[in-house]
Amino acid sequence: MKTFVLLMCLAVGCLAQTPRPCRSPPLLTGAMSVANEKVNAYAKYDYDALGERIRFKEMGSYENKTFGLDALLLFREGVMYTINHKNRTCKKERLNKEDFHPMEIPADAALLGQVILGSSSGPGQGLLVNTWYGERATPTGGKDKWLSTFTEFGCIPVSTTYYTDKTGWVLTTFFNIVVGIDDPQQFFPPKFCQGAKLDATADAANFYSIFKNIN
Repeated sequence: MKTFVLLMCLAVGCLAQTPRPCRSPPLLTGAMSVANEKVNAYAKYDYDALGERIRFKEMGSYENKTFGLDALLLFREGVMYTINHKNRTCKKERLNKEDFHPMEIPADAALLGQVILGSSSGPGQGLLVNTWYGERATPTGGKDKWLSTFTEFGCIPVSTTYYTDKTGWVLTTFFNIVVGIDDPQQFFPPKFCQGAKLDATADAANFYSIFKNIN
């Protein structure tokens, strides 16, 4: 009983502290779901903020069409590979290096609130999280908007809702996250991608343009 009271006192003390913007660990492995009016996808991902690399292996539906895809985004090199293991082919596209954004809450974000997901009635029944809001100016003069929830301890992403004029609102939910990378080879394209040619004249790719490659 004394242990329970102590834990509850610690929880109350944490709630009394003012949350601060934070940055997630630089190496993460986990799963995520992505959804908006057109996309409903589930993906396993490997995230490397140090090397600015992300690997997605997804399955889901886009505009009522089911798909499975594998994408490797190498922001530092400015290249994205869309990998087809069945046909052993790769599509190589230009990627804007400045489009890499680490998993973080920036310093200018506005805190909306701190809550416990689940229950505070007993140890292990709830998760202390902070929800933040922010805007990002676009080159065309518009504003992207986002709403993110991260854990108070560890700065682990829970969910992000992001709005752009092109995509509308997109909800991303994160789960089964492990700090670290199990297989660093995930950040290297397979050997059959070595012959893929880059179309330097095409528009730069981004996360959402992955779906235009679905057949």
